[in-house]
Amino acid sequence: MRKYLYTALLSVFLLTGCSDDWFDINKDPNYLSELPNSNTLVPISEVNIANTIMGWDMGFAGGYWSQYMAQNYNASQFKFLEEYSETEFSSAYNELTAGALNDLKRIKAIAEEAEDNGSYLLAEALSIYVWQIITDTWGDVPYSEALKGDEGITSPKFDKGQDIYADLLKRVDALLAKDYSKASIAAKTDFIMGGDVAKWLQFTNSLKLKLMIRLSETTSYDNAKVLSFIKSANLLTATAKISGSVFENKDGKRHPMAEFDAGGANYLVTNVIASKTFLDYLKRNNDPRLNSIYVAPASGHQGAFQGDFDSDEDSDKDGTLDEKEEFSTMSFAFDMDIPLISLWEVEFYQAEVYARAGDHANAKLHYENAVNASMAAHGLTNTITGEGGYAKWVDGTVEQEIKQIAMQKWVAYAKYQHWESFLERNRTKYPSVNEINIAANRVSAMQDFPVGEFTISVKGRAKLQGNLPASPIYPNEVLTRNTSSTKPAQKSDVGQKIWWNVKAGK
Repeated sequence: MRKYLYTALLSVFLLTGCSDDWFDINKDPNYLSELPNSNTLVPISEVNIANTIMGWDMGFAGGYWSQYMAQNYNASQFKFLEEYSETEFSSAYNELTAGALNDLKRIKAIAEEAEDNGSYLLAEALSIYVWQIITDTWGDVPYSEALKGDEGITSPKFDKGQDIYADLLKRVDALLAKDYSKASIAAKTDFIMGGDVAKWLQFTNSLKLKLMIRLSETTSYDNAKVLSFIKSANLLTATAKISGSVFENKDGKRHPMAEFDAGGANYLVTNVIASKTFLDYLKRNNDPRLNSIYVAPASGHQGAFQGDFDSDEDSDKDGTLDEKEEFSTMSFAFDMDIPLISLWEVEFYQAEVYARAGDHANAKLHYENAVNASMAAHGLTNTITGEGGYAKWVDGTVEQEIKQIAMQKWVAYAKYQHWESFLERNRTKYPSVNEINIAANRVSAMQDFPVGEFTISVKGRAKLQGNLPASPIYPNEVLTRNTSSTKPAQKSDVGQKIWWNVKAGK
């Protein structure tokens, strides 16, 4: 596995505060925790979070399980994802907990001691953001007693996901209630908002909306309350992201997906081809984002059946075996942005809240705003929601409108927010799942492919009895090193759903 390493001398920071060479730091948590200020910790924690959510575990798993990617024939690196094998994401778990959360904890402690509300806002907002990712991914996890090794707690109790969410919402409200009239954040160290306190408050409000709407299918969800909130909240008006300008075309300094291809590793070029599920949806609908998301071979765009990497047949009967076909691929520029909370995400959330309230006009407005934002991220103009466009808004029932929103959200997340796409699909159950058994009749499946629906991976169908992955298993070390009586049993497979994933469907 290719992981980011911070390799230059720490003395650069000690002498200059935060230099332009921040990316070359060798991240030693034991040493960093003793630094006199948070200037070094802020950029490291921000980039660490971004690299994790679009890195090895979540970037690739989200890409395969959202059916953007398929495993290339005659390659093997990501077969386990399409076989729905037990995968634990131990790297992501460690980077988010021992890495980012520990750094953010230190930043908060420094900020509280200095009565620095600005730095505290940044660190606490990101802490809540990371905790949501963790519990949305694994479910019940150590939370209330986590990160307290310095207090002698080496086997923290596991908290229920419901309880974690309740506390995260309390933390958001407490954070928003603070006085920021005199707050400031060092612009040079903040790669997400450039030290803009007002934008961090927008981020926090948008994070609250995300927390609230993730509960949409649970008994605790109150759409009227969420509607009231979005009508008064100051939400993001631009994507909160690590800008691609931070990255360089040098080893260890690229966008994580580009980094996986660098230095001869070729994980993308060798292993990743386009999934027929997503590519055909874009192609059938003439979505202009097709050529931004995928690179076409000379023969034109083509995607592979999900999880069909061992096929030795000629599924389309063109005289070329599946393994010899030329498929579209994915390419990531070294300087691509990495969104933490995207503008399209916030707009889609608002559209859904208005749809649930029966307010068609505002649902349409925010839906179109979201599509506009997605198109702009690809350098394109929105041509698909106007008259004659395939994504033109149509007033309908609440469920019909939620589906419209979810389908365009699926498109918008491609190449930018793979794991978020997977989580949101778990919540909304769109795209829906078609029961087609590809291996039973590949020719028929090719001719009558269910465009706009997920298929069960050919090699994963038996593993989860025809269901889709829902969450990774727990990292083994999290369970083996923890002796708490609250420790859950290891998940039997990746089909186990977390507590808010309750909507009917696979």
